[in-house]
Amino acid sequence: MKWIKRLYDWVLHWAHTRYGVAALVILSFAEASFFPIPPDLLLIALALGARKKALRFASYCSIASILGGIAGYGIGYLVWWDSAGNFSTIASFFFKHIPGFTPELFASIQVLYETWNFWIIFTAGFTPIPFKVFTISAGAFDISMVMFILASIISRSARFFLVAGLIWKYGEPIRSFIDKYFNLLAIAVTILLIGGFAMIKLLL
Repeated sequence: MKWIKRLYDWVLHWAHTRYGVAALVILSFAEASFFPIPPDLLLIALALGARKKALRFASYCSIASILGGIAGYGIGYLVWWDSAGNFSTIASFFFKHIPGFTPELFASIQVLYETWNFWIIFTAGFTPIPFKVFTISAGAFDISMVMFILASIISRSARFFLVAGLIWKYGEPIRSFIDKYFNLLAIAVTILLIGGFAMIKLLL
């Protein structure tokens, strides 16, 4: 648990440097297309460190995440399959290195798109379900890009502005709460990260 606290302290200090926004943008973009760690922690840290800029940080986070989602869609659409219609080297790399992202899970997601369409993308964008799984899958299964972008804009913006809005309005009490209950919150975040893939399986 100590290394998580050190990570929290490390990301929090970016709010007081000129690189904070850049770090948030890069993390938000990467998380939506390939990186396993969500940007919420850095968004919270930056917003707590500069409360008046909380909504601005949320806008940067949202835009970068949406663009990252489009990049994930591009990965699925352009490089996920080889010329024979099998998984490409890129796909095999994702299956090997992203926990819980398996060929079986990937194939099952197609059923979710056929059944829920817009709503499955919205749910993945707003909840702890790993968003990258669905951005890549959307491209690989040639889901309507207009619908995909619309669902991503609504869900990602709603998620990040909700977090930033709460900090903007209740900044100091939330800061005290996080400092006092950090260990429990860290455990909760870990459970959410691991449980994201479990949530997908429950939907299948």
